[in-house]
Amino acid sequence: MRAMTIQDALAWAVPQMPDREIAHMDAQLLLAHALQTTRAHVLAYRERVLMPEEQARFAALVARRAAGEPYAYLVGEQAFYDGALRVCPSVLIPRPETEQLVEEALRAAQAYAAPVIADIGTGSGAIAVTLARHLPYAEVHASDVSAAALAVARENGRGLAIVWHEGDLAVPLIAAGVRVHVLCANLPYIPSADVPQLAVSRYEPVLALDGGSDGLRLIARLLTQVPQVCHAGATVLLEIGAGQGAAVLALAAELPLADAAVLHDYAGHQRVVRLCLRAAKQG
Repeated sequence: MRAMTIQDALAWAVPQMPDREIAHMDAQLLLAHALQTTRAHVLAYRERVLMPEEQARFAALVARRAAGEPYAYLVGEQAFYDGALRVCPSVLIPRPETEQLVEEALRAAQAYAAPVIADIGTGSGAIAVTLARHLPYAEVHASDVSAAALAVARENGRGLAIVWHEGDLAVPLIAAGVRVHVLCANLPYIPSADVPQLAVSRYEPVLALDGGSDGLRLIARLLTQVPQVCHAGATVLLEIGAGQGAAVLALAAELPLADAAVLHDYAGHQRVVRLCLRAAKQG
């Protein structure tokens, strides 16, 4: 490959980006990563000539992105809420849609002077880390069955007082005698038959995508554990797939509920099921 300026490199890369709507931004951000600089620098110094090693680094990133590998895995991080998280193929890339669940959890936690919060199936730790950062007075627990995912989550939560649990759903919290006021979970909810057809399944962990035959296997199991891990009056927040709201509410019907609602995201899709357990009887 001949020597290139930044402008040449971008012109070469843009047509190879898989998402045409953001092709220019993708190319600019990848080049900034290859140059270990910022997108602003890339935009400002278009006549700068790339060093051979920079050009080779950029070409390798472009090839991987052109093949469909997610940008977040290429650069090793993903923006989420008001921060950034380390990500790798061991964890699902956090989505902006999950920020709605975080907002609901922050709102629910305000009812307690010292809330105990759980993030079940934490993955990268996106929910637990964000809540712990915004609620320094809270006791935050996070669980995952994947040791590799927990290693990433621990790195993202470095410096925060989060208790990490390796194990199946809420089982390790129950074994430790933990009772929570707010329980959050973004569990796999894609039906097994649909997973191979999704582009994300080529790179992101199937363990974090496959929700069983109807997509609700893990959610159903977690709901059976709610009475053992939640205080009376607790709030349970579950991220769901579009159209799964009624089925999840039906699964939750056995719980002592004071209120239950399906919340929609900004696109109008069902996104979060909020379950409020009945408070303990007075006297």
